[in-house]
Amino acid sequence: MNKRAVVLLSGGLDSTTALAIAKSQGYDCYAMSFNYGQRSLAELNAAKEVAKSMNVIEHIVVNLDMSQIGGSALTDHSIDVPTSGVEEGIPVTYVPARNTVFLSIALGWAEVLNAERIFIGVNAVDYSGYPDCRPEFIKAFETMANLATKAGVEGQKLKIEAPLINLTKSQIIAKGIELGVDYSQTVSCYKATDDGNACGVCDSCRLRKQGFEGQGFPDPTRYI
Repeated sequence: MNKRAVVLLSGGLDSTTALAIAKSQGYDCYAMSFNYGQRSLAELNAAKEVAKSMNVIEHIVVNLDMSQIGGSALTDHSIDVPTSGVEEGIPVTYVPARNTVFLSIALGWAEVLNAERIFIGVNAVDYSGYPDCRPEFIKAFETMANLATKAGVEGQKLKIEAPLINLTKSQIIAKGIELGVDYSQTVSCYKATDDGNACGVCDSCRLRKQGFEGQGFPDPTRYI
């Protein structure tokens, strides 16, 4: 059996690059996306397009309504998405426990598939305000995963791969272009329109713009 990996795929720039890296390392890739009550579904639509064009073995979309607990500008429409620039500290776009929840469900699928890796496109360099994007979190979750699963107890150790965690946005884009990623298919905007046009002023748009400018690559993003 070929080696298998579950890849968390949001449809954004980072997760798409992580998928390309997993494929380049010879993994049969199984993509998992979440319809979690997020403000915009454009990124999820992008994930479906990316999964198809990058020929993953299987792509599933898990329905999980985190808007029921709210607490984030991405899941609670009463909280405005910031547009004044990236600030220090934990921003209001942080979704409480999101990566913990996503990785936990991915862990279950990895066990079912006998996958040895879970890839996640978290990044701690350009945007370190999210506590669940830090190396310490990834390491701790991996430890927990191997304690909490039948596979781990029986010696089939699982590894959480976060290949972008120490890269700048420009370096991530350069790696993706090297691997042939079509970034025009991806959507990163927190407030994207239904057809995938980006606002250009939210934190995610600003970081994406800076990444393309830093490498001197044309920005294929469609802006409003």
